[in-house]
Amino acid sequence: MTPFSWNSNSTESILLVDDSTKNVCLLKSTLKQEGYRVTVTDRDSEALIKIVESPPDLVLLDTFSPSIDGYEITRQIKQNSHLPFIPVLLVTNCDESSFIQGLQAGADDFLIKPVEQNELLARVRSLLRLKHSINQRDQIARQRCEDFMIKLTHDLRTPLTSAIQLLQMIQKGNFGYNFSEIRKHLQLLTESNQTLLSMVENMLEVYQYETGCKDLEFFLVDLWELAQKVVRELKPLAVVKNLALNAKLNNTQPSAVKVRGDRIELYRLLTNLIGNAIRFTDAGSVEIRLSSTVQGVKIEVEDTGIGISRSEKSFLFERFRQGKHQRRGSGLGLYLSCQIVEAHQGNISVSSTVGKGSIFTVYLPKSHQSYQIRLNEHSLDLEQGL
Repeated sequence: MTPFSWNSNSTESILLVDDSTKNVCLLKSTLKQEGYRVTVTDRDSEALIKIVESPPDLVLLDTFSPSIDGYEITRQIKQNSHLPFIPVLLVTNCDESSFIQGLQAGADDFLIKPVEQNELLARVRSLLRLKHSINQRDQIARQRCEDFMIKLTHDLRTPLTSAIQLLQMIQKGNFGYNFSEIRKHLQLLTESNQTLLSMVENMLEVYQYETGCKDLEFFLVDLWELAQKVVRELKPLAVVKNLALNAKLNNTQPSAVKVRGDRIELYRLLTNLIGNAIRFTDAGSVEIRLSSTVQGVKIEVEDTGIGISRSEKSFLFERFRQGKHQRRGSGLGLYLSCQIVEAHQGNISVSSTVGKGSIFTVYLPKSHQSYQIRLNEHSLDLEQGL
């Protein structure tokens, strides 16, 4: 995605709705001198038809025209979900009732009569900048959605096909009728399905974070208890690979490593980091260390695995980016971990030596203002509270 840029001198289309010849001449002349393409209409019905057939970049409406109901046109523009975001600039009188009516209809800005040319151009430029930023945001959202679907389809097709083929082979008796042999293949199928489920859950979690639909519930969380729970659950994976898996407190007490956070998301964070460490470690150990700092808690997950190259570290926490190792995953686990840490107003980093192992370090504040990410119609708002 290219960085956002907008050339204010580019030709933008403006629909001018006014039945006063004098007003039209003044406004149209001023706008055309700035390079804007101006279309004029003096009727409500024609204005709405033009907007639907060829949506302009901005609508300039006079609310004082006897034959034009500027508030109703504004209302219909804003209520039409099939239209892109079109800023509406109302020309109105300097009275409170006009502003209230305009705001209730959905107007984006106002001009007070008599219209000053400099103010007109300033407000037009401001609204067009808003439109372009919203267009870019929508484009990014569409691209993310497309990426999500492509990645979901790609990552699920191969293991699902493999699972179907394995079931068909069992059904045909390819492994004979030896239950122990069949059981071995069923175990492979179970592990494959568990991996698929984990991938789907990660994708859905990422989607919720990126679309602003993720609600976090903050309570006091005992990270030492949580780390021990994750270690117990993942211990069988380490045992199969003859790895030592341990959690320890660094010169502190369990009561010192409690934070305000969303327990489910912090559980997911630890599971991702520890699970990754086990996955990419063939010999040695995986150790989880918790320590108390002045303002928060430090979590370290250290392994003696394959390590991460400098080039891979540069994009390690990016969405859908995978390492070059043959056991690479979906490219979402670490990205999701980063999202979780940031949602808790913390930070995550990694230090690594190829062939020796890696240390993932997470800092979480002990107390902070929790927040929910909400995506409203046109902007991303952070709603802060206790």
